[in-house]
Amino acid sequence: MLLACIGIYGVLAYLTSQRVPEIGVRMTLGANPLDVMRLVLVQSLAMIFVGGGVGILATLAAGRILNRLVEGMRPADISTFAITIPVLVIAALIASFVPARRASRIDPVTALRQP
Repeated sequence: MLLACIGIYGVLAYLTSQRVPEIGVRMTLGANPLDVMRLVLVQSLAMIFVGGGVGILATLAAGRILNRLVEGMRPADISTFAITIPVLVIAALIASFVPARRASRIDPVTALRQP
């Protein structure tokens, strides 16, 4: 989970750094830091849900394959999904909070001067 959080942090930090001029314009036009944080967190939520959907589909496919290979395995236990998915989503949101907070502290003048 630590490796996943580091990866999410890295990707979101990179995407946020690419949007610094846009965030500077938004802040110049009156967006407050909470609006900028919300913008970045919504972007990360979209990535989290897409990744979660792909992960669920891959888990179900791998479970069917393993069910054929391993005797007595339960491939799709709903309680496992009910516990692990919220834990992973919360961990991903925590990893996304740091780039969102950094984006909310961007100085608009410096951001507008960046190429």
